[in-house]
Amino acid sequence: MKMRISLLAFFMAILLTLLCLRFCSVFAVAGNGFDLTNTSIPAEEILLGGPPKDGIPSIDNPKFELGESVTWLKDEQQVLSLTIDGVTKAYPIAILDWHEIVNDNIAGKDVVISYCPLCGTGMGFAAEAGGRSLKFGVSGLLYNSDVLLYDRQTQSLWSQLKSEAVSGPMLGESLEMLPLHQMTWARWKSTYKEGLVLSRETGHLRDYSNSPYGRYDESPVIYFPVEFLSQAYHPKERVLGVEINGKFKAYPFAELAKYGGDRVVDRFNGAKLEIHFDAMSRTGRVVRLGNEVGESDSSFDSKVIPAINAFWFAWFTFHPETAVFKSP
Repeated sequence: MKMRISLLAFFMAILLTLLCLRFCSVFAVAGNGFDLTNTSIPAEEILLGGPPKDGIPSIDNPKFELGESVTWLKDEQQVLSLTIDGVTKAYPIAILDWHEIVNDNIAGKDVVISYCPLCGTGMGFAAEAGGRSLKFGVSGLLYNSDVLLYDRQTQSLWSQLKSEAVSGPMLGESLEMLPLHQMTWARWKSTYKEGLVLSRETGHLRDYSNSPYGRYDESPVIYFPVEFLSQAYHPKERVLGVEINGKFKAYPFAELAKYGGDRVVDRFNGAKLEIHFDAMSRTGRVVRLGNEVGESDSSFDSKVIPAINAFWFAWFTFHPETAVFKSP
């Protein structure tokens, strides 16, 4: 009798698990008001992050103040900085932790600034695709632990780290990534004397002096499942990730710190790169100096290129084939 009851309980547990998985899958497909019947990524891997659609409110009418008037940021806190046509704006991560998306315009160019606290990824994009201007919100859905944005014009979902639409009428369209630079507040305010800083007057009541994620960025814990994992580094080790001619490479700050100094020249997939970094704050930027072949050609202007400051686990799960810089 005991054996029969145990077997019954065992099979009931399996049935309940299967029903739960089926329910969760269906709920995710129809969840948060998005139609995921046609996606470029597996719909069952799109997960509910917790908040409903727009439960994390984007900042759609951002206000700014002169950097010299900002007193609430501490020197070690970090901001995302973007310069377009001589106009520089800073977006404090202390604010982005609560909002994740800022729809903005810099020097007449519509942009969207996005930050995923779960992946530690700040990325800026030109807010247009498919010949139309777009405004973005937070879907409340995740893919590989990374935020899925949605555009309010077509209700399409966009993967931040893939920089492309993964569902909806814009499926397959890409966003142009901009050279957003993550840096400390101390570095930013000493560099950009005339810069503007996103104001805490967001229209929402939030405690911008505290992060809703606590010490997540130091913990080895990853809240949501991801497709690929690597134990080469601590999951939250920060890396600078770049794409050059369709290939990807990560520059872990743990390796850069071993190298010493504050810059490294590297060659990757036909390009000559200079990585500027601050090992203490784990921030940096990447400058493309030229090409391996004909790199002395004066027609090639050195320029800062988009580089993603990300947690190692996030970069690896989206680019498991990534090359990795190793200190000699």
